[in-house]
Amino acid sequence: MKLFVTGASGWVGSAVVPELLAAGHQVVGLARSEKSADALWNQGAVVHRGDLEDLDSLRSGAKDADGVIHLAFHHDFENFVNAGELDRQAITALGETLEGSGRPLVVTSGTAGHAVGHILVEDQPANPQSPRLSESAALAFTDRGVRVSIMRLAPSVHGTGDYGFVPTLINVARDKGVSAYVGDGANRWSTVHRDDAAALFRLAAEGAPTGTVLHAIGEEGVATRDIAEAIGRNLDVPVTSVAPEQAMDHFGWIGAFFSLDIPASSAVTRQKFDWQPQGIGLLDDLEANYF
Repeated sequence: MKLFVTGASGWVGSAVVPELLAAGHQVVGLARSEKSADALWNQGAVVHRGDLEDLDSLRSGAKDADGVIHLAFHHDFENFVNAGELDRQAITALGETLEGSGRPLVVTSGTAGHAVGHILVEDQPANPQSPRLSESAALAFTDRGVRVSIMRLAPSVHGTGDYGFVPTLINVARDKGVSAYVGDGANRWSTVHRDDAAALFRLAAEGAPTGTVLHAIGEEGVATRDIAEAIGRNLDVPVTSVAPEQAMDHFGWIGAFFSLDIPASSAVTRQKFDWQPQGIGLLDDLEANYF
């Protein structure tokens, strides 16, 4: 298939592209900068210039493709409502372009916030109060001739070169001179290795039935205290608890996420798609590759 990939040069996208190419697919990657364009070209992808705000560039990329994998998202946590609306508009433009064709549209979402304090499963609907509108925007096209699937990513998509949530926690620990967790640190984060997530994106594009929700989850839940202790051990700084009401002051914007208990299961995804994560777990990855 010829697949149009947004966010193709991002953290997850830069693993999805070689996964698709290795499976014999052609990749057209959205690039908004020369650096991104060069990275995609060097991987063997065709470069399509544009960004999420340029809806015409999204439409033209989707029009000429056999399917779309939508990974791009503006992770502006200080203006998350605006980021969610931009994503909704992008998904709508992609869906309208694919309408009536039966072509796949794989849309990226996350597991955080949908079932706080409980293990999130694939058939649990997205939280209607979430400012991220990815799932509702995409699922609106399931009865409009688009093979829509939703890929929920774990809050920690880890691997060598990670610059996401866990490296942010490491930087906070460096700056503060202490590695902290919130409360008793029993709240959990699900995790997935980036390469395992990339393989699941390919499987979704190749054959996920319309309306399918997939969970890219390698580990159901790692205690945040264990994450903090691994960071403290490797930085040789003390490990301590921060009261929930002080989390935002200590951690900044990531405090809201690090306070959440957000485990998730991928049992249904594994069974339906014969997907078996092979990457090492987050704590082992921390020890081996993050310092």
